[in-house]
Amino acid sequence: MAGRPSRRVARRSNQSLYHPATGSGFASPTGAMSGTPRRRGAAATGLVGLAALMTCAFLASACGPQRESDAGASAGPSSGASSGGLTVKPPEGRGLKPVVLPDVSQMNEPARGQLQARYKTLQSKVSDSRTSPGDLGAAYGDLGKMLQAATFFDAAESSYLNAQTLAPTDRRWPYYLGHLYKVKGPLDKSVASFEQALGMQPNDVATLVWLGDAYLAQGRADVAAPIFGKALTLEPRSAAARFGAGRAALALKDYTKAVRDLGDALALDPKATSIHYPLAMAYRGKGDLGRAEAHLGQRGDVDTRPTDPLMRELDDLLESAEAYNVRGGRALEIGNWPLAAEYFRKGLELSPNDPSLRHRLGTALFQMGDARGAEEQFVQVTRTSPEFTRAHFSLGVLLEAGRRHADAMDQFSTALKYDPGFVEARVQLAAALARSGRPEDALVQYQQVLDREPAHRDATFGYSMTLVRLRRYQEARDRLVDGMKAHPDQPLFSHALARLLAAAPDDRVRDGRRAMKLADELLKQQQSIELAETVAMALAELGQYKQAVDVQRDVMTAAERAGLREVVQHMTENLRLYERAQPCRTPFARDEMP
Repeated sequence: MAGRPSRRVARRSNQSLYHPATGSGFASPTGAMSGTPRRRGAAATGLVGLAALMTCAFLASACGPQRESDAGASAGPSSGASSGGLTVKPPEGRGLKPVVLPDVSQMNEPARGQLQARYKTLQSKVSDSRTSPGDLGAAYGDLGKMLQAATFFDAAESSYLNAQTLAPTDRRWPYYLGHLYKVKGPLDKSVASFEQALGMQPNDVATLVWLGDAYLAQGRADVAAPIFGKALTLEPRSAAARFGAGRAALALKDYTKAVRDLGDALALDPKATSIHYPLAMAYRGKGDLGRAEAHLGQRGDVDTRPTDPLMRELDDLLESAEAYNVRGGRALEIGNWPLAAEYFRKGLELSPNDPSLRHRLGTALFQMGDARGAEEQFVQVTRTSPEFTRAHFSLGVLLEAGRRHADAMDQFSTALKYDPGFVEARVQLAAALARSGRPEDALVQYQQVLDREPAHRDATFGYSMTLVRLRRYQEARDRLVDGMKAHPDQPLFSHALARLLAAAPDDRVRDGRRAMKLADELLKQQQSIELAETVAMALAELGQYKQAVDVQRDVMTAAERAGLREVVQHMTENLRLYERAQPCRTPFARDEMP
Protein backbone atom coordinates (compact mmCIF):
# COMPACT_ATOMS: atom_id res chain seq x y z
CA MET A 1 0.00 0.00 0.00
CA ALA A 2 1.24 3.45 -0.85
CA GLY A 3 1.78 5.78 2.05
CA ARG A 4 1.71 5.03 5.70
CA PRO A 5 -1.62 4.14 7.23
CA SER A 6 -2.53 6.11 10.31
CA ARG A 7 -4.26 4.56 13.28
CA ARG A 8 -6.83 6.61 15.13
CA VAL A 9 -7.61 4.94 18.39
CA ALA A 10 -10.57 6.93 19.66
CA ARG A 11 -13.47 4.55 19.30
CA ARG A 12 -15.94 7.39 18.91
CA SER A 13 -13.72 10.11 17.58
CA ASN A 14 -16.43 12.48 16.40
CA GLN A 15 -18.76 11.96 19.30
CA SER A 16 -19.32 15.20 21.12
CA LEU A 17 -20.12 16.18 24.67
CA TYR A 18 -22.02 19.01 23.12
CA HIS A 19 -25.39 18.50 21.48
CA PRO A 20 -27.06 20.89 19.02
CA ALA A 21 -30.55 21.91 20.02
CA THR A 22 -32.25 20.06 17.19
CA GLY A 23 -30.72 16.70 17.88
CA SER A 24 -29.59 16.48 14.31
CA GLY A 25 -26.61 17.28 12.20
CA PHE A 26 -24.42 15.10 14.38
CA ALA A 27 -21.18 13.64 13.05
CA SER A 28 -21.05 9.87 12.78
CA PRO A 29 -20.09 8.25 16.06
CA THR A 30 -17.51 6.18 14.25
CA GLY A 31 -15.86 9.13 12.62
CA ALA A 32 -14.91 9.77 9.03
CA MET A 33 -11.59 8.00 8.84
CA SER A 34 -12.37 4.76 7.13
CA GLY A 35 -15.80 3.70 8.17
CA THR A 36 -15.05 1.04 10.74
CA PRO A 37 -15.32 1.59 14.48
CA ARG A 38 -12.07 2.34 16.27
CA ARG A 39 -10.26 0.20 18.75
CA ARG A 40 -9.40 1.77 22.06
CA GLY A 41 -5.77 2.75 22.50
CA ALA A 42 -4.06 2.56 25.83
CA ALA A 43 -4.57 6.23 26.54
CA ALA A 44 -7.65 6.84 24.48
CA THR A 45 -10.56 8.47 26.22
CA GLY A 46 -12.93 7.79 23.35
CA LEU A 47 -13.89 11.45 23.16
CA VAL A 48 -11.93 13.89 21.06
CA GLY A 49 -12.71 16.63 18.62
CA LEU A 50 -15.63 18.34 20.32
CA ALA A 51 -14.95 21.61 18.55
CA ALA A 52 -16.52 20.40 15.33
CA LEU A 53 -20.00 21.04 16.62
CA MET A 54 -19.56 23.96 18.95
CA THR A 55 -20.62 27.07 17.08
CA CYS A 56 -21.38 30.61 17.85
CA ALA A 57 -24.61 30.36 15.95
CA PHE A 58 -26.03 27.79 18.33
CA LEU A 59 -24.87 29.76 21.33
CA ALA A 60 -26.73 32.74 20.00
CA SER A 61 -29.96 30.78 19.71
CA ALA A 62 -29.72 28.60 22.79
CA CYS A 63 -28.02 30.89 25.25
CA GLY A 64 -28.50 34.36 23.89
CA PRO A 65 -30.05 37.27 25.69
CA GLN A 66 -33.61 36.68 26.81
CA ARG A 67 -34.34 40.21 27.86
CA GLU A 68 -37.41 41.60 26.17
CA SER A 69 -37.38 44.67 23.96
CA ASP A 70 -37.84 48.01 25.57
CA ALA A 71 -40.98 48.75 23.59
CA GLY A 72 -42.94 49.31 26.75
CA ALA A 73 -40.37 51.47 28.53
CA SER A 74 -41.87 54.36 30.41
CA ALA A 75 -41.12 57.88 29.24
CA GLY A 76 -41.80 59.37 32.65
CA PRO A 77 -39.23 60.76 35.08
CA SER A 78 -37.05 58.50 37.15
CA SER A 79 -35.05 58.87 40.29
CA GLY A 80 -32.09 56.88 39.00
CA ALA A 81 -30.52 55.53 35.84
CA SER A 82 -31.13 51.95 36.92
CA SER A 83 -34.89 52.33 37.12
CA GLY A 84 -35.51 53.38 33.53
CA GLY A 85 -37.61 56.18 32.12
CA LEU A 86 -34.72 58.62 31.60
CA THR A 87 -34.95 60.57 28.37
CA VAL A 88 -32.04 62.07 26.47
CA LYS A 89 -33.54 65.22 25.01
CA PRO A 90 -31.78 66.24 21.78
CA PRO A 91 -30.47 69.72 20.99
CA GLU A 92 -33.00 72.00 19.36
CA GLY A 93 -33.21 72.49 15.62
CA ARG A 94 -31.35 69.42 14.36
CA GLY A 95 -34.30 67.13 13.69
CA LEU A 96 -33.17 64.57 16.24
CA LYS A 97 -35.30 62.15 18.23
CA PRO A 98 -35.44 61.86 22.02
CA VAL A 99 -33.95 58.62 23.30
CA VAL A 100 -35.99 56.98 26.06
CA LEU A 101 -33.76 54.72 28.11
CA PRO A 102 -35.20 51.38 29.24
CA ASP A 103 -35.45 49.95 32.72
CA VAL A 104 -32.02 48.47 33.39
CA SER A 105 -32.62 47.52 37.01
CA GLN A 106 -32.53 43.81 36.18
CA MET A 107 -29.18 44.00 34.38
CA ASN A 108 -26.09 42.77 36.15
CA GLU A 109 -23.86 45.45 37.60
CA PRO A 110 -21.07 45.51 34.99
CA ALA A 111 -23.49 45.85 32.08
CA ARG A 112 -25.67 48.35 33.91
CA GLY A 113 -22.63 50.46 34.69
CA GLN A 114 -21.53 50.33 31.05
CA LEU A 115 -24.92 51.57 29.88
CA GLN A 116 -25.02 54.31 32.47
CA ALA A 117 -21.55 55.49 31.44
CA ARG A 118 -22.56 55.82 27.79
CA TYR A 119 -25.74 57.61 28.81
CA LYS A 120 -23.71 60.13 30.82
CA THR A 121 -21.27 60.62 27.96
CA LEU A 122 -24.10 61.35 25.55
CA GLN A 123 -25.81 63.65 28.02
CA SER A 124 -22.56 65.57 28.41
CA LYS A 125 -22.14 65.91 24.65
CA VAL A 126 -25.73 67.08 24.23
CA SER A 127 -25.33 69.69 26.97
CA ASP A 128 -22.15 71.13 25.45
CA SER A 129 -23.00 73.51 22.62
CA ARG A 130 -19.44 73.21 21.31
CA THR A 131 -19.87 69.51 20.47
CA SER A 132 -19.44 68.95 16.73
CA PRO A 133 -22.06 67.01 14.76
CA GLY A 134 -19.55 64.20 14.21
CA ASP A 135 -18.75 63.83 17.90
CA LEU A 136 -22.41 64.00 18.87
CA GLY A 137 -23.26 61.41 16.22
CA ALA A 138 -20.55 59.11 17.54
CA ALA A 139 -21.93 59.44 21.08
CA TYR A 140 -25.45 58.59 19.90
CA GLY A 141 -24.09 55.66 17.90
CA ASP A 142 -22.03 54.33 20.80
CA LEU A 143 -25.09 54.38 23.04
CA GLY A 144 -27.10 52.69 20.29
CA LYS A 145 -24.56 49.87 20.04
CA MET A 146 -24.73 49.26 23.76
CA LEU A 147 -28.52 49.29 23.68
CA GLN A 148 -28.63 46.91 20.73
CA ALA A 149 -26.17 44.55 22.40
CA ALA A 150 -28.50 44.52 25.41
CA THR A 151 -31.50 43.92 23.06
CA PHE A 152 -33.17 47.24 23.89
CA PHE A 153 -34.11 47.75 20.27
CA ASP A 154 -36.46 50.73 20.39
CA ALA A 155 -34.00 52.96 22.21
CA ALA A 156 -31.19 51.67 19.99
CA GLU A 157 -33.18 52.58 16.89
CA SER A 158 -33.65 56.19 18.03
CA SER A 159 -29.95 56.45 18.87
CA TYR A 160 -28.85 55.10 15.48
CA LEU A 161 -31.25 57.36 13.57
CA ASN A 162 -29.80 60.36 15.36
CA ALA A 163 -26.26 59.17 14.67
CA GLN A 164 -27.14 58.72 11.01
CA THR A 165 -28.60 62.22 10.80
CA LEU A 166 -25.50 63.75 12.37
CA ALA A 167 -22.94 61.60 10.51
CA PRO A 168 -24.57 60.61 7.20
CA THR A 169 -21.34 59.24 5.69
CA ASP A 170 -20.59 56.80 8.52
CA ARG A 171 -21.68 53.38 7.22
CA ARG A 172 -21.80 51.84 10.67
CA TRP A 173 -25.14 53.39 11.55
CA PRO A 174 -27.21 52.15 8.58
CA TYR A 175 -25.41 48.80 8.87
CA TYR A 176 -26.37 48.36 12.50
CA LEU A 177 -29.88 49.56 11.69
CA GLY A 178 -30.08 46.85 9.03
CA HIS A 179 -29.36 44.21 11.64
CA LEU A 180 -31.68 45.83 14.15
CA TYR A 181 -34.61 45.86 11.71
CA LYS A 182 -33.73 42.29 10.71
CA VAL A 183 -34.66 41.29 14.27
CA LYS A 184 -37.20 43.96 15.18
CA GLY A 185 -38.78 44.62 11.80
CA PRO A 186 -39.99 45.80 9.46
CA LEU A 187 -38.05 43.87 6.84
CA ASP A 188 -38.34 46.67 4.28
CA LYS A 189 -36.38 48.97 6.59
CA SER A 190 -33.72 46.31 7.03
CA VAL A 191 -33.32 46.09 3.25
CA ALA A 192 -33.18 49.87 2.87
CA SER A 193 -30.57 50.18 5.62
CA PHE A 194 -28.33 47.45 4.19
CA GLU A 195 -28.65 49.02 0.74
CA GLN A 196 -27.56 52.35 2.18
CA ALA A 197 -24.58 50.75 3.95
CA LEU A 198 -23.60 48.91 0.77
CA GLY A 199 -23.71 52.15 -1.19
CA MET A 200 -20.98 53.50 1.08
CA GLN A 201 -18.79 50.36 0.81
CA PRO A 202 -19.89 48.37 -2.27
CA ASN A 203 -17.36 45.55 -1.84
CA ASP A 204 -18.08 44.64 1.77
CA VAL A 205 -18.86 40.91 1.70
CA ALA A 206 -20.72 40.85 5.02
CA THR A 207 -23.09 43.60 3.86
CA LEU A 208 -23.65 41.79 0.56
CA VAL A 209 -24.52 38.55 2.35
CA TRP A 210 -26.91 40.19 4.81
CA LEU A 211 -28.58 42.19 2.04
CA GLY A 212 -28.95 39.03 -0.04
CA ASP A 213 -30.52 37.28 2.94
CA ALA A 214 -32.96 40.15 3.36
CA TYR A 215 -33.92 39.95 -0.32
CA LEU A 216 -34.53 36.22 0.06
CA ALA A 217 -36.72 36.89 3.09
CA GLN A 218 -38.75 39.24 0.89
CA GLY A 219 -39.15 36.50 -1.71
CA ARG A 220 -36.91 38.32 -4.21
CA ALA A 221 -34.56 35.50 -5.14
CA ASP A 222 -33.92 37.00 -8.57
CA VAL A 223 -32.53 40.13 -6.91
CA ALA A 224 -30.62 38.19 -4.25
CA ALA A 225 -28.81 35.88 -6.69
CA PRO A 226 -26.49 38.52 -8.24
CA ILE A 227 -25.79 39.97 -4.79
CA PHE A 228 -24.49 36.60 -3.59
CA GLY A 229 -22.67 36.20 -6.89
CA LYS A 230 -20.78 39.44 -6.29
CA ALA A 231 -19.93 38.35 -2.75
CA LEU A 232 -18.47 35.11 -4.13
CA THR A 233 -16.44 37.00 -6.69
CA LEU A 234 -14.89 38.98 -3.83
CA GLU A 235 -14.56 36.01 -1.45
CA PRO A 236 -14.90 32.65 -3.25
CA ARG A 237 -14.52 30.61 -0.06
CA SER A 238 -17.29 32.36 1.85
CA ALA A 239 -19.60 29.59 3.07
CA ALA A 240 -22.26 32.17 3.93
CA ALA A 241 -22.23 33.64 0.42
CA ARG A 242 -22.29 30.17 -1.15
CA PHE A 243 -25.19 29.22 1.14
CA GLY A 244 -27.09 32.30 0.01
CA ALA A 245 -26.40 31.56 -3.65
CA GLY A 246 -27.68 28.01 -3.18
CA ARG A 247 -30.88 29.15 -1.50
CA ALA A 248 -31.47 31.70 -4.25
CA ALA A 249 -31.02 28.99 -6.88
CA LEU A 250 -33.39 26.73 -4.96
CA ALA A 251 -36.05 29.45 -4.86
CA LEU A 252 -35.59 29.92 -8.61
CA LYS A 253 -35.95 26.12 -9.08
CA ASP A 254 -32.46 25.79 -10.52
CA TYR A 255 -31.94 22.58 -8.59
CA THR A 256 -28.63 21.62 -10.20
CA LYS A 257 -27.03 24.92 -9.20
CA ALA A 258 -28.67 24.74 -5.78
CA VAL A 259 -27.18 21.29 -5.12
CA ARG A 260 -23.76 22.46 -6.25
CA ASP A 261 -23.73 25.69 -4.23
CA LEU A 262 -25.29 24.23 -1.09
CA GLY A 263 -22.98 21.23 -1.23
CA ASP A 264 -19.99 23.55 -1.56
CA ALA A 265 -21.25 25.62 1.38
CA LEU A 266 -21.51 22.50 3.52
CA ALA A 267 -18.00 21.45 2.52
CA LEU A 268 -16.71 24.89 3.52
CA ASP A 269 -18.56 24.86 6.85
CA PRO A 270 -19.56 21.29 7.85
CA LYS A 271 -20.78 22.48 11.25
CA ALA A 272 -23.52 24.59 9.68
CA THR A 273 -26.33 22.07 10.03
CA SER A 274 -28.94 24.51 8.71
CA ILE A 275 -27.55 23.89 5.22
CA HIS A 276 -28.86 20.32 5.20
CA TYR A 277 -32.54 21.23 4.87
CA PRO A 278 -32.36 23.37 1.70
CA LEU A 279 -29.85 20.90 0.28
CA ALA A 280 -32.39 18.13 0.90
CA MET A 281 -35.03 20.20 -0.91
CA ALA A 282 -32.66 20.74 -3.82
CA TYR A 283 -32.03 16.99 -4.13
CA ARG A 284 -35.76 16.39 -3.90
CA GLY A 285 -36.26 18.88 -6.73
CA LYS A 286 -33.81 16.84 -8.81
CA GLY A 287 -35.66 13.64 -7.97
CA ASP A 288 -32.84 12.20 -5.85
CA LEU A 289 -34.97 11.14 -2.90
CA GLY A 290 -32.26 9.04 -1.27
CA ARG A 291 -29.90 11.96 -0.81
CA ALA A 292 -32.82 14.18 0.14
CA GLU A 293 -33.75 11.88 3.01
CA ALA A 294 -30.13 11.60 4.09
CA HIS A 295 -29.78 15.37 4.44
CA LEU A 296 -33.15 15.74 6.11
CA GLY A 297 -31.87 13.41 8.80
CA GLN A 298 -28.96 15.77 9.47
CA ARG A 299 -30.84 19.06 9.49
CA GLY A 300 -30.22 21.48 12.31
CA ASP A 301 -30.27 25.16 13.20
CA VAL A 302 -26.57 26.04 13.24
CA ASP A 303 -26.09 28.74 10.61
CA THR A 304 -23.04 29.79 8.64
CA ARG A 305 -22.21 33.47 8.90
CA PRO A 306 -19.90 35.83 7.06
CA THR A 307 -16.82 37.32 8.66
CA ASP A 308 -18.32 40.43 10.23
CA PRO A 309 -16.04 42.73 12.27
CA LEU A 310 -18.80 45.24 13.02
CA MET A 311 -21.14 42.67 14.51
CA ARG A 312 -18.29 41.06 16.41
CA GLU A 313 -17.57 44.46 17.90
CA LEU A 314 -21.19 44.59 19.01
CA ASP A 315 -20.96 41.11 20.52
CA ASP A 316 -17.90 42.10 22.53
CA LEU A 317 -19.41 45.20 24.14
CA LEU A 318 -21.38 44.00 27.11
CA GLU A 319 -19.95 42.60 30.31
CA SER A 320 -22.86 40.21 30.81
CA ALA A 321 -23.35 36.49 31.23
CA GLU A 322 -24.96 36.27 27.80
CA ALA A 323 -22.08 38.11 26.17
CA TYR A 324 -19.48 35.89 27.83
CA ASN A 325 -21.47 32.88 26.64
CA VAL A 326 -21.23 34.08 23.05
CA ARG A 327 -17.52 34.93 23.35
CA GLY A 328 -16.79 31.58 24.92
CA GLY A 329 -18.69 29.85 22.15
CA ARG A 330 -16.60 31.71 19.60
CA ALA A 331 -13.44 30.51 21.35
CA LEU A 332 -14.78 26.94 21.30
CA GLU A 333 -15.41 27.25 17.60
CA ILE A 334 -11.75 28.00 16.87
CA GLY A 335 -10.46 25.48 19.40
CA ASN A 336 -9.08 27.93 21.96
CA TRP A 337 -10.18 25.91 24.98
CA PRO A 338 -8.42 27.92 27.74
CA LEU A 339 -9.88 31.19 26.47
CA ALA A 340 -13.32 29.59 26.23
CA ALA A 341 -13.07 28.36 29.81
CA GLU A 342 -11.99 31.82 30.96
CA TYR A 343 -15.03 33.42 29.32
CA PHE A 344 -17.43 30.85 30.74
CA ARG A 345 -16.01 31.31 34.23
CA LYS A 346 -16.47 35.07 33.93
CA GLY A 347 -20.05 34.50 32.85
CA LEU A 348 -20.66 32.21 35.81
CA GLU A 349 -19.37 34.88 38.18
CA LEU A 350 -22.25 37.04 36.96
CA SER A 351 -24.81 34.24 36.66
CA PRO A 352 -23.74 31.24 38.79
CA ASN A 353 -26.88 29.23 38.04
CA ASP A 354 -26.77 29.52 34.25
CA PRO A 355 -26.83 25.87 33.08
CA SER A 356 -25.67 26.68 29.57
CA LEU A 357 -22.53 28.46 30.78
CA ARG A 358 -21.64 25.66 33.18
CA HIS A 359 -22.27 23.02 30.54
CA ARG A 360 -19.97 24.78 28.12
CA LEU A 361 -17.34 25.22 30.81
CA GLY A 362 -17.42 21.46 31.28
CA THR A 363 -16.97 21.00 27.55
CA ALA A 364 -13.96 23.34 27.48
CA LEU A 365 -12.41 21.62 30.49
CA PHE A 366 -12.75 18.24 28.82
CA GLN A 367 -10.97 19.50 25.75
CA MET A 368 -8.18 20.78 27.98
CA GLY A 369 -7.73 17.24 29.29
CA ASP A 370 -9.54 17.78 32.58
CA ALA A 371 -12.14 15.01 32.37
CA ARG A 372 -12.73 15.06 36.12
CA GLY A 373 -13.37 18.80 36.09
CA ALA A 374 -15.72 18.39 33.15
CA GLU A 375 -17.66 15.70 34.96
CA GLU A 376 -18.00 17.92 38.03
CA GLN A 377 -19.51 20.70 35.93
CA PHE A 378 -21.94 18.37 34.16
CA VAL A 379 -23.01 16.76 37.42
CA GLN A 380 -23.66 20.17 38.96
CA VAL A 381 -25.88 21.14 36.03
CA THR A 382 -27.86 17.90 36.25
CA ARG A 383 -28.47 18.56 39.95
CA THR A 384 -29.37 22.25 39.76
CA SER A 385 -31.13 22.17 36.37
CA PRO A 386 -32.29 18.58 35.82
CA GLU A 387 -34.37 19.61 32.83
CA PHE A 388 -31.24 20.79 30.98
CA THR A 389 -31.02 17.71 28.81
CA ARG A 390 -27.73 18.52 27.11
CA ALA A 391 -25.91 18.15 30.43
CA HIS A 392 -27.33 14.64 30.90
CA PHE A 393 -26.29 13.84 27.35
CA SER A 394 -22.73 15.13 27.82
CA LEU A 395 -22.35 13.39 31.16
CA GLY A 396 -23.58 10.18 29.58
CA VAL A 397 -21.03 10.45 26.78
CA LEU A 398 -18.27 11.05 29.32
CA LEU A 399 -19.33 8.10 31.45
CA GLU A 400 -19.62 5.85 28.42
CA ALA A 401 -16.09 6.77 27.41
CA GLY A 402 -14.98 5.44 30.80
CA ARG A 403 -16.95 2.21 30.18
CA ARG A 404 -19.39 3.07 32.95
CA HIS A 405 -22.23 1.77 30.83
CA ALA A 406 -24.94 1.58 33.47
CA ASP A 407 -24.34 5.13 34.69
CA ALA A 408 -24.20 6.38 31.12
CA MET A 409 -27.51 4.72 30.28
CA ASP A 410 -29.08 6.36 33.32
CA GLN A 411 -28.05 9.78 32.01
CA PHE A 412 -29.27 9.12 28.47
CA SER A 413 -32.56 7.81 29.86
CA THR A 414 -32.97 10.90 32.03
CA ALA A 415 -32.38 13.13 29.03
CA LEU A 416 -35.10 11.21 27.18
CA LYS A 417 -37.46 11.52 30.13
CA TYR A 418 -37.33 15.29 29.82
CA ASP A 419 -37.17 15.28 26.03
CA PRO A 420 -38.45 12.09 24.36
CA GLY A 421 -37.61 13.58 20.97
CA PHE A 422 -33.91 13.96 21.82
CA VAL A 423 -32.75 11.78 18.95
CA GLU A 424 -29.04 11.71 19.69
CA ALA A 425 -29.62 10.73 23.32
CA ARG A 426 -31.65 7.76 22.08
CA VAL A 427 -28.91 6.83 19.62
CA GLN A 428 -26.33 6.91 22.39
CA LEU A 429 -28.60 4.92 24.71
CA ALA A 430 -28.95 2.29 22.00
CA ALA A 431 -25.18 2.11 21.54
CA ALA A 432 -24.62 1.78 25.28
CA LEU A 433 -27.20 -1.00 25.47
CA ALA A 434 -25.46 -2.86 22.66
CA ARG A 435 -22.06 -2.53 24.30
CA SER A 436 -23.39 -3.67 27.68
CA GLY A 437 -24.74 -6.96 26.34
CA ARG A 438 -28.33 -5.96 25.56
CA PRO A 439 -28.39 -5.89 21.74
CA GLU A 440 -32.09 -6.70 21.41
CA ASP A 441 -32.96 -3.69 23.57
CA ALA A 442 -30.55 -1.63 21.50
CA LEU A 443 -32.43 -2.54 18.32
CA VAL A 444 -35.66 -1.29 19.88
CA GLN A 445 -34.09 2.11 20.61
CA TYR A 446 -32.49 2.38 17.18
CA GLN A 447 -35.81 1.51 15.56
CA GLN A 448 -37.55 4.31 17.46
CA VAL A 449 -35.07 6.74 15.95
CA LEU A 450 -35.52 5.29 12.47
CA ASP A 451 -39.30 5.47 12.80
CA ARG A 452 -38.87 9.19 13.41
CA GLU A 453 -36.01 9.80 10.96
CA PRO A 454 -35.70 6.91 8.48
CA ALA A 455 -32.44 8.20 7.03
CA HIS A 456 -30.70 8.94 10.32
CA ARG A 457 -27.11 7.98 9.64
CA ASP A 458 -25.95 6.98 13.10
CA ALA A 459 -29.09 4.98 13.85
CA THR A 460 -28.86 3.21 10.50
CA PHE A 461 -25.25 2.26 11.10
CA GLY A 462 -25.81 1.36 14.74
CA TYR A 463 -28.74 -0.90 13.87
CA SER A 464 -26.61 -2.66 11.23
CA MET A 465 -23.71 -3.25 13.59
CA THR A 466 -26.02 -4.46 16.35
CA LEU A 467 -27.26 -7.10 13.92
CA VAL A 468 -23.61 -8.13 13.54
CA ARG A 469 -23.42 -8.53 17.33
CA LEU A 470 -26.45 -10.81 17.09
CA ARG A 471 -24.77 -12.79 14.26
CA ARG A 472 -27.63 -11.90 11.93
CA TYR A 473 -25.14 -11.34 9.14
CA GLN A 474 -27.47 -11.41 6.17
CA GLU A 475 -29.72 -8.77 7.68
CA ALA A 476 -26.67 -6.71 8.63
CA ARG A 477 -25.34 -6.93 5.08
CA ASP A 478 -28.64 -5.79 3.62
CA ARG A 479 -28.90 -2.90 6.07
CA LEU A 480 -25.38 -1.74 5.22
CA VAL A 481 -26.18 -1.87 1.51
CA ASP A 482 -29.23 0.31 2.15
CA GLY A 483 -27.06 2.63 4.22
CA MET A 484 -24.59 3.00 1.35
CA LYS A 485 -27.42 4.02 -0.95
CA ALA A 486 -28.86 6.53 1.51
CA HIS A 487 -25.46 7.93 2.51
CA PRO A 488 -23.18 7.59 -0.52
CA ASP A 489 -20.75 10.14 0.91
CA GLN A 490 -20.21 8.21 4.16
CA PRO A 491 -17.47 5.55 3.92
CA LEU A 492 -18.39 3.86 7.19
CA PHE A 493 -21.15 1.86 5.48
CA SER A 494 -19.02 0.60 2.60
CA HIS A 495 -16.12 -0.23 4.89
CA ALA A 496 -18.24 -2.19 7.35
CA LEU A 497 -19.85 -3.98 4.41
CA ALA A 498 -16.41 -4.84 3.02
CA ARG A 499 -15.49 -6.40 6.36
CA LEU A 500 -18.64 -8.53 6.37
CA LEU A 501 -18.16 -9.65 2.78
CA ALA A 502 -14.55 -10.57 3.50
CA ALA A 503 -14.84 -12.33 6.85
CA ALA A 504 -18.42 -13.07 7.97
CA PRO A 505 -18.79 -16.61 9.38
CA ASP A 506 -21.92 -17.05 7.24
CA ASP A 507 -20.99 -18.55 3.83
CA ARG A 508 -24.09 -16.96 2.30
CA VAL A 509 -22.78 -13.49 3.08
CA ARG A 510 -19.13 -13.63 2.04
CA ASP A 511 -18.06 -12.29 -1.34
CA GLY A 512 -14.32 -11.71 -1.50
CA ARG A 513 -14.26 -10.02 -4.89
CA ARG A 514 -16.91 -7.54 -3.90
CA ALA A 515 -15.11 -6.89 -0.62
CA MET A 516 -11.87 -6.15 -2.48
CA LYS A 517 -13.65 -3.85 -4.90
CA LEU A 518 -15.14 -1.85 -2.03
CA ALA A 519 -11.76 -1.68 -0.29
CA ASP A 520 -10.05 -0.50 -3.47
CA GLU A 521 -12.59 2.30 -3.83
CA LEU A 522 -12.04 3.35 -0.22
CA LEU A 523 -8.27 3.35 -0.69
CA LYS A 524 -8.67 6.01 -3.37
CA GLN A 525 -10.18 8.31 -0.74
CA GLN A 526 -7.90 7.73 2.24
CA GLN A 527 -5.73 5.16 3.97
CA SER A 528 -5.86 3.81 7.48
CA ILE A 529 -4.73 0.84 9.50
CA GLU A 530 -8.29 -0.51 9.70
CA LEU A 531 -8.70 -0.30 5.95
CA ALA A 532 -5.41 -2.11 5.41
CA GLU A 533 -6.66 -4.89 7.69
CA THR A 534 -9.79 -5.12 5.55
CA VAL A 535 -7.66 -5.49 2.43
CA ALA A 536 -5.76 -8.35 4.07
CA MET A 537 -9.05 -10.05 5.01
CA ALA A 538 -10.32 -9.76 1.44
CA LEU A 539 -7.06 -11.09 -0.01
CA ALA A 540 -7.24 -14.10 2.30
CA GLU A 541 -10.85 -14.74 1.34
CA LEU A 542 -9.73 -14.77 -2.30
CA GLY A 543 -6.99 -17.29 -1.47
CA GLN A 544 -4.17 -14.79 -2.01
CA TYR A 545 -2.52 -15.60 1.31
CA LYS A 546 1.01 -14.40 0.52
CA GLN A 547 -0.29 -10.94 -0.33
CA ALA A 548 -2.51 -11.02 2.76
CA VAL A 549 0.52 -11.82 4.93
CA ASP A 550 2.53 -8.97 3.41
CA VAL A 551 -0.26 -6.44 3.96
CA GLN A 552 -0.94 -7.67 7.50
CA ARG A 553 2.74 -7.36 8.43
CA ASP A 554 2.80 -3.81 7.08
CA VAL A 555 -0.28 -3.03 9.14
CA MET A 556 1.30 -4.40 12.29
CA THR A 557 4.47 -2.38 11.70
CA ALA A 558 2.41 0.78 11.30
CA ALA A 559 0.45 0.00 14.47
CA GLU A 560 3.62 -0.60 16.47
CA ARG A 561 5.15 2.64 15.24
CA ALA A 562 1.98 4.43 16.29
CA GLY A 563 2.28 2.94 19.78
CA LEU A 564 -0.86 0.82 19.43
CA ARG A 565 0.49 -2.26 21.13
CA GLU A 566 -2.91 -3.33 22.44
CA VAL A 567 -4.31 -3.82 18.95
CA VAL A 568 -1.34 -5.78 17.64
CA GLN A 569 -2.45 -8.98 19.41
CA HIS A 570 -5.59 -9.32 17.29
CA MET A 571 -3.56 -8.50 14.19
CA THR A 572 -1.10 -11.23 15.14
CA GLU A 573 -3.92 -13.77 15.35
CA ASN A 574 -5.03 -12.91 11.82
CA LEU A 575 -1.43 -13.00 10.58
CA ARG A 576 -1.05 -16.55 11.90
CA LEU A 577 -4.22 -17.54 10.04
CA TYR A 578 -2.93 -16.15 6.76
CA GLU A 579 0.47 -17.82 7.25
CA ARG A 580 -1.40 -21.15 7.58
CA ALA A 581 -3.39 -20.35 4.43
CA GLN A 582 -6.59 -19.86 6.42
CA PRO A 583 -9.05 -16.97 6.01
CA CYS A 584 -10.30 -14.71 8.78
CA ARG A 585 -13.78 -15.39 10.11
CA THR A 586 -13.95 -12.53 12.61
CA PRO A 587 -14.89 -9.38 10.67
CA PHE A 588 -14.71 -7.13 13.73
CA ALA A 589 -12.73 -7.45 16.91
CA ARG A 590 -14.81 -6.92 20.01
CA ASP A 591 -13.33 -3.51 20.70
CA GLU A 592 -13.97 -2.39 17.12
CA MET A 593 -17.72 -2.61 17.50
CA PRO A 594 -19.56 0.69 18.01
